[in-house]
Amino acid sequence: MINYSTDLSGLAEQDLSGFFVGWPAPPTAAQHLAVLKGSYRVVVALDAGTGRVVGFVNMISDGVLTGFIPWLEVLPEYQGQGIGGQLVRRVLAEAEHLYSVDLTCDEPLRAYYEKLGMLPLRGMAVRRWQVLAPERRVPAES
Repeated sequence: MINYSTDLSGLAEQDLSGFFVGWPAPPTAAQHLAVLKGSYRVVVALDAGTGRVVGFVNMISDGVLTGFIPWLEVLPEYQGQGIGGQLVRRVLAEAEHLYSVDLTCDEPLRAYYEKLGMLPLRGMAVRRWQVLAPERRVPAES
């Protein structure tokens, strides 16, 4: 059984392992925890039997009209059980007062989010992977 919570008070860095599979430079546990605690809304999925964090979603927002969902993650061994969809539905319910909630995703994930009621839009982004992995920084050319 999976429980869902918006309470991060007992969450620690060691609770956040195993996420960001396939990322070229995943955030550190400290960065991950800081992002969650600094977010406008967060929902975590917990395995009721073990208490383990098995998924999460976060939203950043101006608190007035707009929100953005930067991260939705479910541990690989828990995927395919509807946890991600439940997380998205719950964080959207926490933000029903907002005019818009956006997210960006790669093309293969569009159908997933469309099933959750989201509309496809075009977007642009900047990715500075070196911020997540400073040791991989490429020196500036002179």
